[in-house]
Amino acid sequence: MKITDVEAIYLQIPDLDATKCDGTQDTLIIRIHTDEGITGIGEVDSSPLVAKAVVDAPASHSIATGLRSLLIGENPIEIERLWDKMYRGTIYFGRTGPALHAISGVDIALWDILGKAMKRPVSEMLGGVFNRKLKAYASALMPETVDEAARMAEAQAKLGYKAMKFGWGPIGRDAKFDEAQIKAIRSAVGDDIDIMIDAGLAWDLKGALRMAEIYEKYNLFWLEEPVHSNDIAGYRELADRTRLSIAGGEQESGRMAFQRLLDEGHLDIIQPDLARVGGLSEGKKIAYMAYDRHKKVVPHAFKTGILVAASTHYAASIPNGFMIEYTVSTSPLSRDLVKGAIEFKDGYVTVPTDRPGLGVEIDEEVLNKYRVK
Repeated sequence: MKITDVEAIYLQIPDLDATKCDGTQDTLIIRIHTDEGITGIGEVDSSPLVAKAVVDAPASHSIATGLRSLLIGENPIEIERLWDKMYRGTIYFGRTGPALHAISGVDIALWDILGKAMKRPVSEMLGGVFNRKLKAYASALMPETVDEAARMAEAQAKLGYKAMKFGWGPIGRDAKFDEAQIKAIRSAVGDDIDIMIDAGLAWDLKGALRMAEIYEKYNLFWLEEPVHSNDIAGYRELADRTRLSIAGGEQESGRMAFQRLLDEGHLDIIQPDLARVGGLSEGKKIAYMAYDRHKKVVPHAFKTGILVAASTHYAASIPNGFMIEYTVSTSPLSRDLVKGAIEFKDGYVTVPTDRPGLGVEIDEEVLNKYRVK
């Protein structure tokens, strides 16, 4: 089997609001075609047009080459070798950041091809299914008012969610308001539902320590990215001084960044985004790095059903995976782009082991509707 083409397709909803931290407004889809008629799909979580340039760029020299040029004519099931070829071929302008983001989408698509070729789900191809059911937490941006936050939490609980996360938005503007928000959310759903807060890099160390003390009173399941991604010393002191689990990593790409978060930052839960970190191949290396250190892994996934599917197969195929992120965004990209989307029911998702590859397919009508020419 040979790769015949690599498409990088930019999708965007109308009236995109770039002031929002909402990755469901646009995305970059990777579609890899082969001479045997098998097509694999992946997704990139980045600045879409920047990552698209990484795919589409013609060769400049041996270590500055676009991904399409590196992949045409190659055997798509040689995933590890192709990952290394892409990494080395982009080393002049890559190693992390957009180049690795673009490699991520390609890698996911290659695993989709492998599963389809073998007529087996990606989770089995990754090594086997540890958990066929995974808790799925409702993931949403924090509303601007206390009443909205309480109503949203109550609505998610009624839908069957046993865990929910609120992030960004007004978090970090005022400590009293932040406490009022978490108090209202906890009051709305009771004590049996896990609640997480994604602070969106809101505080310095002292601010994070103050808020961690407050959040402890409301039995927070984890506090996510309370300090800047580069503040490794801040992460370490916070993790060592609070009883809360500290989570992070969605900003990172490549396993070396996660080694730093684990060994120097002392994070309790790491959150690799498979559409940023280097795909499923790099994601699995990161998961076992965490496993060796007795840490948990919950993949970040705030895009479309493609990334949700990849994250579900991934979390099911690692021994320290137990939960996935399930966006409650109403964006048509997150809700409608794929057919056969991972189904949520009674607080959990079930890994689709009866369908080959990722188990989802693109709805061409939706893709063409939001495709940016």
